[in-house]
Amino acid sequence: MTDHAIFEMTVDLNVLDHLGINLYSNIAAVLTEAVANAWDADSAHVEIGIDPEGKLIEIRDDGVGMSIEDMNMKYLRVGYRRRDEDVETGRKTAKGRPVMGRKGLGKLSLFSIADTIEVHSSKHGVAQGFRMSVEGIHEAVRNKEPYHPTPLDESELGITAGTKIVLRDIKRQRLGRGVLARRRRLARRFSVIGQAHGFTVSIDGQPITIADRDDLSKVQFLWTLEDYEPENGSVDHVIERETLPSRLESWDMGWCVKGWIGTARFPKDLDSEDSGNLNGIVVFARGRLFHENVLDKLNDGRLYTKYLTGQIEADFLDVDDKPDIATSDRQRVQEDDERYMQLIAFLRSRMNQVEKRWSEWRRKHEVEKAKETSPALKEWFESLPDGFRKSAETLIAKLSALPVEEEEDRKLMYKHGILAFERMKLRGSADELATHVHDIDKLLLILADRDALEASLYRDIVKSRLDAIRDFQGIADDNAKESVLQKYLFDHLWLLDPAWERATSSVVMETRLTTDGVLTQEMTEKEKLGRVDIAYRTMAGKHIIVELKRVNRKMKLLELQEQGQTYVDKLRKILAAQGDTTPNIEVVFVLGEPVDEEISNPERLKLSMAAVSPGSRIVHYDSLIRGAQEAYSEFLKTSKELDKLEGIVDRI
Repeated sequence: MTDHAIFEMTVDLNVLDHLGINLYSNIAAVLTEAVANAWDADSAHVEIGIDPEGKLIEIRDDGVGMSIEDMNMKYLRVGYRRRDEDVETGRKTAKGRPVMGRKGLGKLSLFSIADTIEVHSSKHGVAQGFRMSVEGIHEAVRNKEPYHPTPLDESELGITAGTKIVLRDIKRQRLGRGVLARRRRLARRFSVIGQAHGFTVSIDGQPITIADRDDLSKVQFLWTLEDYEPENGSVDHVIERETLPSRLESWDMGWCVKGWIGTARFPKDLDSEDSGNLNGIVVFARGRLFHENVLDKLNDGRLYTKYLTGQIEADFLDVDDKPDIATSDRQRVQEDDERYMQLIAFLRSRMNQVEKRWSEWRRKHEVEKAKETSPALKEWFESLPDGFRKSAETLIAKLSALPVEEEEDRKLMYKHGILAFERMKLRGSADELATHVHDIDKLLLILADRDALEASLYRDIVKSRLDAIRDFQGIADDNAKESVLQKYLFDHLWLLDPAWERATSSVVMETRLTTDGVLTQEMTEKEKLGRVDIAYRTMAGKHIIVELKRVNRKMKLLELQEQGQTYVDKLRKILAAQGDTTPNIEVVFVLGEPVDEEISNPERLKLSMAAVSPGSRIVHYDSLIRGAQEAYSEFLKTSKELDKLEGIVDRI
């Protein structure tokens, strides 16, 4: 038998590319590791200085410091597991702090933003230090030899207590946003920063406070978990508050969740340039960030989640005698771990309570704000039967929350919401409308039954139009003056053509064209003095001129042709002055008596109308009234058959 071979496992320095240089993508994550190390060193204060020009970053703490042995065996040793290997202070520091570090990889994160790193440290009054560079490490890798950091001369050491880390040759693209943004992002990565915990952190001489998190200040409604109390003055602006149980009944007694969950008034309040997007729930364990946003993992698509923010602490996720479930960058977790799944179950249970109370509180407060904004809205609420008022309040509360900047636009939205609610109320679907007004897909399903909806809408329209037809017939029977007939027909232009009800531009009588100075200087005196009792309206891509004659007036075709051509020529000049050189113009003559050519020479009549302008024609009062009655009466008959609401409407 041969002699036993000697085996040796080594860690290639290439791991730095994965666990240090390329693992972290932003300065906040890197500073988090440095601050966590300072906490574990029992520091009372950490000072972070960032050169305004981005040339260096200095992180100084007043902790226990490191000896040469500590530097070699702990700091420079990749993967040093303090909790397992340090018997005295591995799990709790001398001050009794729970140790944050676990994998021994956080120190490598410094290389992700700097190419050169200096570590100065003093323990028991003896200062030591060294310098590391990414290039030096890469050279050692190429030569397949160990890497030896460069010792700092005594004259270079700038520390008498604690530890100072200097980052040089900064990778500018990793610095990210400005100082304010860095303060806020770092504040949201720790729950133990502040005098209450004996641990202060400053950036450029300015201490980080709970206010720098900038999330609690956005909260309108607040839910605190048992045994958690926000700092004095931090929640004075909150208008509703409730306490939630901090544990599930099935949990071990040592398990609980601390912290708070809140909702903003508007989703946009949770998004800012400095703070980033605050629409999420941050999870801490042992006082530091453990999961950046657990809200994403709840798979809860309800509306209230768009308003949520919060910070909770679940120390049972990071206990000493259980496997580490944090990923290498310590910003996410292994989601199949039982502890994490229990946290998700807990949050889902509490979120149901939050959503129910949020709906109640929002309806209460948003409706009151809406009533203050619009007294008419208050009047509408009071006019509703008790059974519909709650759904109406839910609808207005949700409409008020939509991202509308202008108050006038919000009022317009209320108007449309009220009209839709009243229609859906007749259909018995008011609750559905109020519930799903924010969900486009569900809202479309509610409105998909267009037979009933359109029939009920058009029934009202048609009834009013039949009344208008009767009024118009009365005017014609009385042989009213042309101006009276003209105004009525102009106001009810659909009598000529139902398609004309959807006019795309403002109504203008030709008399106003002169008053407004639209007539051009090229108009002849005869044209200026010509009759202006015609009606003129712009439809989609078409200009309509309507000329009416009294019912008993007999007209000659040549007379109509001459008048029509005069109107067309006049309008062409007006439009040409506005840049429209090829307008589409139609002239409609409304007569009581037919012209002779309608019977004796229809072809001549056709040519004469075409000579006025393509599409020009003659219509008669009797046929106009009869056709309108037949068209709309038939529609009313059909709509009554389709209208599912008719029985309800008849009983109202």
